[in-house]
Amino acid sequence: MNVETKLIKSRLGLLGLAEELGNISLACISLGYSRETFYFYKALFAGGIEGALLEMNLKNSM
Repeated sequence: MNVETKLIKSRLGLLGLAEELGNISLACISLGYSRETFYFYKALFAGGIEGALLEMNLKNSM
């Protein structure tokens, strides 16, 4: 599994946990994300922009 796949899976994991628990706040606290970040990722994935998550992360790490 490459780095890109791991990044996307971790962000999808947040969205999946929130759906499973039915509680966004609890999912965010459990995984160490803010609710603002959750909604940002949700909007990106809803728009079909999975690549944007990877690109955003790579730019921030430089």
